[in-house]
Amino acid sequence: MSLASPFHGLSAFPPTPADIHGRVDTQALCGLLERLCEAGVASIGLLGSTGIYAYLTREERRRAVETAVECVNGRVPILVGVGALRTDHAQDLASDAEAAGADALLLAPVSYAPLTQDEAYEHFLAVTKAAKLPLCIYNNPGTTHFTFSRDLLQRLSAIETIRAVKMPLPADGDLRGELAALREKTDLAIGYSGDWGAGQALLSGADAWYSVIGGLLPRTALALTKAAMAGNGEETHRLDGLFQPLWDTFKAFGSIRVIYMLVEHLSLGRAELPRPLLPLGSADRQRVLDAARPLIAQETGQPHQSLL
Repeated sequence: MSLASPFHGLSAFPPTPADIHGRVDTQALCGLLERLCEAGVASIGLLGSTGIYAYLTREERRRAVETAVECVNGRVPILVGVGALRTDHAQDLASDAEAAGADALLLAPVSYAPLTQDEAYEHFLAVTKAAKLPLCIYNNPGTTHFTFSRDLLQRLSAIETIRAVKMPLPADGDLRGELAALREKTDLAIGYSGDWGAGQALLSGADAWYSVIGGLLPRTALALTKAAMAGNGEETHRLDGLFQPLWDTFKAFGSIRVIYMLVEHLSLGRAELPRPLLPLGSADRQRVLDAARPLIAQETGQPHQSLL
């Protein structure tokens, strides 16, 4: 277990290499995690959305956490996604993560029937009673179809172990205004997902970037994070410009399809998309590879021409 904060700086969310049946490739997972540790990310977001948590059984999720804890060995805090349709299942997953040695939890209000604000509150309260690890609220309306009101975030922040929130990018683009409003109501550490807005979010004063691309290209993502958190707008915009073509493919195809294609292409392990998700076709794959070329050059220090 690490003593560092899992809710500040670059939180890198790796994919979870698994076969078509959802069996986790623990060796490949360990290889991805080693790269993150060597790069010096602030935390590892295990079993996030791109980590296919929603498609894995409890047993496979537990294997992934146990593997990660053993591999990382306290070098970097591990934040584990424990979202599930049923409250009792989420409690079981939280208990499993705590028993395996995770440092923190990430909880999304996954549901088939739309939740009310009170239902979401009771769900989170129940999970915090099942495990005493610090917890980050995962506000991800794009997949859960649930949006936390600021009043609900204020209520949840009064629960002792709830320490942070992972926010989507605001629809109106007013990051500074949203951060000010959230800080007025809560004392939560506030981070953002939505990789294409991360640089601006950090420049605006966010505490963390919960990053999909950080799980695959951690050095370049970390360089952007450090530039933005230091207030270096020029370097932040330069690095964000390198990422922009890839951000466009995230928006066009979904980041999960893009990331899993790159895992295989970069020989980082065999990572099957869980059905019903399908891999990209040849033309779309080429667009992703063209977008990724300068980033991989930045990551490895090799010239563009020798890559891909």
